Amino acid sequence: MSTGISANRMEILQIADAVAREKSIDKEIVIQAMEHALQKAARSRYGAEHDIRATIDQKTGEMELKRVMTVVDESMLDPETRPFNPSTDIMLDVAKKTDPEAVLGKEYSEGLPPIEFGRVAAQTAKQVINHEVREAERERQFSEYKDRIGEIINGVVKRVEFYNVIVDLGRAEGVIRKSESIPRENLRVGDRTRAYVYDVRRETKGPQIFLSRAKPEFMARLFAQEVPEVYEGVIEIKAAARDPGSRAKIAVISHDSSIDPVGACVGMRGARVQAVVGELQGEKIDIIPWSSDPATFIVNALQPAEVSKVVLDPEEARVEVVVGEAQLSLAIGRRGQNVRLASQLTGWSIDILTEAEESERRQKEFATRTELFVKALEVDEMFAQLLASEGFETVEEIAYVDQMELASIEGLNDEIADELQARGREFLDKFAAELEAKRVALGVADDLKGVPGITGPMLVALGEKGVKTLEDFAGLVGDDIRGYFETKNGERVREPGVLEDFQLTQEQADALVLNARVAAGWIEAPPEPEPEPEVEGDADDVASVFPNRN
Repeated sequence: MSTGISANRMEILQIADAVAREKSIDKEIVIQAMEHALQKAARSRYGAEHDIRATIDQKTGEMELKRVMTVVDESMLDPETRPFNPSTDIMLDVAKKTDPEAVLGKEYSEGLPPIEFGRVAAQTAKQVINHEVREAERERQFSEYKDRIGEIINGVVKRVEFYNVIVDLGRAEGVIRKSESIPRENLRVGDRTRAYVYDVRRETKGPQIFLSRAKPEFMARLFAQEVPEVYEGVIEIKAAARDPGSRAKIAVISHDSSIDPVGACVGMRGARVQAVVGELQGEKIDIIPWSSDPATFIVNALQPAEVSKVVLDPEEARVEVVVGEAQLSLAIGRRGQNVRLASQLTGWSIDILTEAEESERRQKEFATRTELFVKALEVDEMFAQLLASEGFETVEEIAYVDQMELASIEGLNDEIADELQARGREFLDKFAAELEAKRVALGVADDLKGVPGITGPMLVALGEKGVKTLEDFAGLVGDDIRGYFETKNGERVREPGVLEDFQLTQEQADALVLNARVAAGWIEAPPEPEPEPEVEGDADDVASVFPNRN
């Protein structure tokens, strides 16, 4: 590069053109780098205090050096930040003596003779040009590849460093980290490979292009390449989950009723899916139809197992799946793989039960509710079983349900319903009084009692765990309430929460802490949400009153 500085005019342009083509950058950027190198060399020769500018004509290669002085006045100067520089500044009143048309900011230039480049100056110029060209090349790489995030890209393995694979992409390098590679896949130097671009970042050593062969998106993009209907958008891949190198699930839906999405992805004699399987090192792929109905989608996701029953809990995003004894191992899969992938695919936490386990659990729950009703309502076992079989789970439901609903049960009438509700409310009042006495005995402060969402049983549980003041509770976080896991001596240990037995969701626990902090005056109450528009009641109203009722 140093020879380019002392070369003739046409050689300057030829060198700039060659560097621009080699680095895939604009020729103008190379010319600007050469101009900056000339400026630096000239300032070393004539003095760094001067405002020296260099220009290279992009058509003729003509190089020009000039020293520039700018018209200023007192308002533009500051003794600390912008002192007067006699080498670059000329005061307005002085300039007007020789140029009546002088105004602030006007520049006067003076041509300088060309300079001879010695060894040190040539080396400095070369470093300046190399640095600016390298920065321009990095910016070009970042701009080019940041727009390719989400695409599959081809490359050749250049080297392997600490299990990270460096891939030559032609005009840049990408990296496949060990965690983003397919287990047991042995990529060697010189191998051609395909990968998914999932991130491009600016870093000090240049843009880093992160590639993956393990992400579900890589598999989805492969299907888009192999299945024209997916590429054209007729078939949509709604979700994908992978255990890289072993097994995967992909959920598809067709926007054309005449096209079978599963069959289109499998292809004639499995040709399309086998092409993807080959790229993924033999990874077994289950292609399932997507459904907007969560229960149907979950049943499909658990294929090849056959499901007998599904019970959804939308608030917790959990689902209880009941299967026959013979289907249990299929539903769970080897090392829990099938249920784990189904959970990732659907976004629901899935609990697998056999029909015998579900029956035993329901019998136990039924017996517990029956025992509660016998004690609380002072009725015989048969009567309590009748209430439990009607779907009532708590005394609160019986005490405060619409009286007509109780009276409509076969064998009951208005008089019996009134008596049941009276006994239920009497039991609840007595229970609340006992809890209040326990709270006082435990020393739980009255102000904690007033926090919205905290019930009597919760107050007793908090007192037993040593949380007795509003400040104590406000200082907690959601995990302190629900419990959490931490690693001790290499083992994952469960740390119980102060209200763990109440099975609160993360949102509920966070809301309790927020309410406590507002009550304590630590923070201001958040603004009230806009009221929902009123709608006419229907069968869903029952679920809003009894969210846990069967």
